[in-house]
Amino acid sequence: MFVVKSGFLYEFDFSMSLLTVNDNGLFCKQGDFYIDPWRPVKTAIITHGHSDHMRAGMGNYICHQHTVPLLKLRLGGDQVVQGVAYGERLALNGVEISFHPAGHIIGSAQIRLSYQEEVWVCSGDYKLMADGVSTPFETVECDHFITESTFGLPIYHFPPLVDVYSDINRWWRVNAAEGYNTVLLGYALGKAQNILAHADQSLGSIYLHGAVANVNQALSEVGYSFPGERITLDTVRSSIQGALIVAPPSALDTPWLRSLKPYRIAMCSGWMQLRGARRRRGVDRGFVLSDHADWTQLNSAIAKTQAKHVYVTHGYEQPFTRWMNEAHGLEAQIFKTLYSDQEEEEI
Repeated sequence: MFVVKSGFLYEFDFSMSLLTVNDNGLFCKQGDFYIDPWRPVKTAIITHGHSDHMRAGMGNYICHQHTVPLLKLRLGGDQVVQGVAYGERLALNGVEISFHPAGHIIGSAQIRLSYQEEVWVCSGDYKLMADGVSTPFETVECDHFITESTFGLPIYHFPPLVDVYSDINRWWRVNAAEGYNTVLLGYALGKAQNILAHADQSLGSIYLHGAVANVNQALSEVGYSFPGERITLDTVRSSIQGALIVAPPSALDTPWLRSLKPYRIAMCSGWMQLRGARRRRGVDRGFVLSDHADWTQLNSAIAKTQAKHVYVTHGYEQPFTRWMNEAHGLEAQIFKTLYSDQEEEEI
């Protein structure tokens, strides 16, 4: 069934469910709250700190306790924010709510809702591969599961993360020996911390774009520590030799980056698995490093929830929904949202 409301197209009708969808986002009428709303509402439950899921203007926010400093960094320190732990249970108007690890980035959470013996889980973004930084994904059994499908095609099979980190360090070693700095481009929240946590500091100095340094500083408030020195106007560029430089993709082709030559530059993204992606980006290397689940992980995660009803959003929704219906025999439907299927953004 197609439902059109104020310019938004939805491919099914949520109207008889615990969760409904309206122009503000995913709404729990019984509990009177939204999950990752895209317009200002009274109460917003936030799955994680990326900007397409955590927007400004909400009356109050509820998120995992490690997301609190990220929210204040992005939206300002005067926000009304309640931080909760994984597994902690809240009740809003009779709806039981709990947060469970999503493995996507630090503080990312799946939101479990329980009301009158009906259980829903909104996954937000997630991955099953443990990255050594974020709390690993936890399977939460449910009746209804809302899943992303950013990489919901069988061509996406990501290599083990330990192999990717080893390849990065190996490349850095070669570059340094040949007189080049090594620039790694990855999202300032998520990939940057994973790269830094696994960088071989014996190979040389590590420097950070301001966006990465800002995120690291915010995360230090909840106990995280990552290596690297912020590059400022006072940093003597000629002193940076054979170093690892971590920056967001927006730094590509900027005067800031060009001032750090000579360098070799790589993009860290799940999209690097696509043929030609590195060439289109104009970089020397591409490392397949993703904060999202690949095809195998998506199928595994959904099967383990034992959900009979699956709602697919942001990514390859149509082919992945068809696969869920035909191959797994589930009642899978497309859920159109305003969340992004892109991995890179500035913070």
